[in-house]
Amino acid sequence: MASSEQDTSKSGSSSGSNGPLAKLIIQQCLSARLQVKPPSDDEEAEYVEVERGIVVYVCFLKGASKATVEKMVKTVLTIRLSEKDTKLASVSDLPGNVLIVPQATLGGKAKGKMMQYHSNIAKDQGLELYTLFCHMCQTGLSSKGPSQEAGTTVKHGTYGNRQVLSIVTNGPFTHIFEF
Repeated sequence: MASSEQDTSKSGSSSGSNGPLAKLIIQQCLSARLQVKPPSDDEEAEYVEVERGIVVYVCFLKGASKATVEKMVKTVLTIRLSEKDTKLASVSDLPGNVLIVPQATLGGKAKGKMMQYHSNIAKDQGLELYTLFCHMCQTGLSSKGPSQEAGTTVKHGTYGNRQVLSIVTNGPFTHIFEF
């Protein structure tokens, strides 16, 4: 697949005709920086940064569960989307870093000239699943061969807050997944 193409995939969607339970966008990056705390009068802004790897935008919808998170993590860590030499490799095999960005707007649907987010999970449930997702990605990446040896990292944004993202990509190389 050419690096400028976009892939839309259903990955183990168990939601039937009611739609997906979660959505992911995975984008290959050379580096990325996410502001997780805005500046205030007393403090400078706080950022998390990653070098080569992937940026993962995540949205949980009504009905999502721990089982949904497990499928999502498996996809993030094992799907071969990143370029390594002349082949595609998983972020675990690169080895590469992961930046996770909560992205509730992925659950939106256009209605007339407005966006509606009725399918999104409740904020407290979303936070719980997002925290689990981040933890499972960190645990999974740090236990894989090349990633473990290279000291790769998983960084993440703050759930429920507006954040500022800067990304350097060698694509765009962007893929959409629904679970």
